[in-house]
Amino acid sequence: MITVIIPALNEEKTIAQVVELANRSKDVTEVIVVDDKSMDNTIAEARQAGAIVITSTKLGKGASMKDGILVSKNEWIVFLDADITTYPDDVIAILIKPLVNKEADFVKAFFERQAGRVTELVAKPLLSVLYPSFPLFKQPLSGMIAGKKSLLEKCEFEDGYGVDIGILMDMHNMGVRITEVPIGRIENRMRPLEELGKMSREVARTIIKKSTGMTGQNLETYENIQVIREQMDFAIRESLLSLKKIVMFDMDNTLFRASFINTAAAEFGFENELVNIVTNNSNPFIRTKLIARLLRGKTIGELLALADKITITPNLDILLAEFKKQGYITGIISDSYDCITNHLKNKFGFDFTISNELEFSKSIVTGEVKIPSFFLSDENSQCKHDYCKLNALINVCNKYAVDLKNTVVIGDGENDICCIRKAGIGISFCATNSFVDPVADFIIKEPDFGLLIPLLK
Repeated sequence: MITVIIPALNEEKTIAQVVELANRSKDVTEVIVVDDKSMDNTIAEARQAGAIVITSTKLGKGASMKDGILVSKNEWIVFLDADITTYPDDVIAILIKPLVNKEADFVKAFFERQAGRVTELVAKPLLSVLYPSFPLFKQPLSGMIAGKKSLLEKCEFEDGYGVDIGILMDMHNMGVRITEVPIGRIENRMRPLEELGKMSREVARTIIKKSTGMTGQNLETYENIQVIREQMDFAIRESLLSLKKIVMFDMDNTLFRASFINTAAAEFGFENELVNIVTNNSNPFIRTKLIARLLRGKTIGELLALADKITITPNLDILLAEFKKQGYITGIISDSYDCITNHLKNKFGFDFTISNELEFSKSIVTGEVKIPSFFLSDENSQCKHDYCKLNALINVCNKYAVDLKNTVVIGDGENDICCIRKAGIGISFCATNSFVDPVADFIIKEPDFGLLIPLLK
């Protein structure tokens, strides 16, 4: 059985066609789109076409590829580019055939195309000079590959454009059997000169690193772009500008029928440490930092698999469909982690999420966490807390030009009280704190989102 992984960034026009192509292959049982925090409708298009969608733990194709591998369930993996619509219908069969026939353990596609400037002017000349024993491949930068998961997991996935040549060099250095297969002529977008310059630098840096063992590298340009893109991630999408209502869901004990971190504590065996942190630290910043350290060493695959084990409140799909029908922007604001809220966003089609940003390195939790400034008190705050979900909700309202009175908030706990009190409609949903019900406009005691639908009629 085959898993197809498709890293994607702002590919709303082509992603559905690539997903549908993958799903037509009889041996493909899993199609995973790893979204690199797109700012268009890539996620919605991918989900509608039948893909599993996850959000990359870190910006860049390399992290997306590694995340996809860790989440995948099959030993045979095929990677396809998201921006190509001229794949042959049997491209997956072509890529996987050498693995099936046990002729190779890693397969690289080559193809006819309109250009290949970085390949011809940078990659091949550098390889010939720095690594003369390296085999001559027609297109060493091709992103269409197939391989065994057990081998791909051993590769180092570079952050930038060097990821494809880096994997190829790692496979060669491990002594893996490699072959190239032709897939005909394909068409994709031509890179602008400025982007080609960046691409060439990153490809060159990877080749130098893999050829000589150098570990130092200058990532200043890439890091600047990463910071800018993270700041833009929450920008208003054009398709949402006309919407004038927002519904905000809490995650733990609201969307989920349990707390994620409590479930993680039971699963990974740090319940006592969690209790000590919660009982001995009243400062929310310190508590958040210390709890994140308990997850150090866990992979994105382990965290998402755990999230998928937690029961979702019944009839969420029906409730979301009703909110969207009535023109609501739908979102999650949680003091849990963005990798989990983004996972729910991808699965169920929420429009936005705000939560603490768990840090990953090579798809593994570092133990560090970033608290978004959205939660912090500023001149627009309407409560006295230094850290509050209401501040985040106000920021969302400002971004989408929605009055706070045109919001619905659904939550259960102490951290939801300010939002429920200030929202146009505050809903206490199976409250876990005795102070939630008194500030709510509506009180729901049964864990069923279907009970909220009559309130919208």
